[in-house]
Amino acid sequence: METPQRQLHRLEKIVALCALVAVLALSFGFAQAEPRNKKQHAADSLESLNPAHPEKLILRSSVALVQDATSGETLLAKNVDAVLPIASITKLMTALVLLDRGVDMDARVAISGEDQDLVKGTRSRLRNGAVLTRSELLMLALMSSENRAAASLARTFPGGFEVFVAAMNEKARSLGMADSRFVDSTGLSSANVSSAQDLGRLVVAAYAQPLIREYSTLESAQVQVFGRPLEFRNTNGLVRSARWNIGLSKTGYISEAGRCLVMRARVAGKDLVVVLLDSWGKYSRAADANRIRKWLETNLARGHQG
Repeated sequence: METPQRQLHRLEKIVALCALVAVLALSFGFAQAEPRNKKQHAADSLESLNPAHPEKLILRSSVALVQDATSGETLLAKNVDAVLPIASITKLMTALVLLDRGVDMDARVAISGEDQDLVKGTRSRLRNGAVLTRSELLMLALMSSENRAAASLARTFPGGFEVFVAAMNEKARSLGMADSRFVDSTGLSSANVSSAQDLGRLVVAAYAQPLIREYSTLESAQVQVFGRPLEFRNTNGLVRSARWNIGLSKTGYISEAGRCLVMRARVAGKDLVVVLLDSWGKYSRAADANRIRKWLETNLARGHQG
């Protein structure tokens, strides 16, 4: 039979072991609750702002916004005020500035060594000395996110690169994009930043330009470079899907921004603005867009029935 002292000693050991287990459990819980990076991501569980549709939607994008393009009503929102790098979504602003100025789109522009990406070291099929029209360069910048094309458009803008960037920021102010800042025409710099709310305004403004609508949604296109045809494809595979009706599209990626996607699309009989930022995984932005489309088709249909 155990003495009272041994019983007390055994009890103390059990209490200590229980305390250790509790500490480990709490530590694991906190580790799981931490954001996946330092951007203080919101939870993946996203709820509709409409209380009539309480179902949750799980997304891998850190930021998501869906708005009715006609009424401006917000249908889905997640971290919409977060200011983040936007990568090649920048090229929509590049297109707006170029078209606002009314430059000669048939003018021929030669790709220069100045257009080479020294920030991220990305490659390009447009070699130095290649000559294309401004219209072709804009098409490649919007459709296939060609960085040298976008860089050459800023370099050859009347007044040069600095004037072009100043015009980008002035255009942002005129659109009410208070969270946005631009430092180049490509989006390769992580200093190009914006919020989902601001990008919603940018999509609306860009959609008003027929050339941006056309070029950003082309499935593919061919240009002549040094007398040989070069084929380029849209970086947004959703434009090739029969399940989507997309009126404007732009993708973006740098490591600091994650995978990004903005669109104007028709879903469940509604014209929508869709913004997805900082998506994890190569295919996650498209997967998130498909999840949103399915979610909206289900909930909007239910709303009509109710």
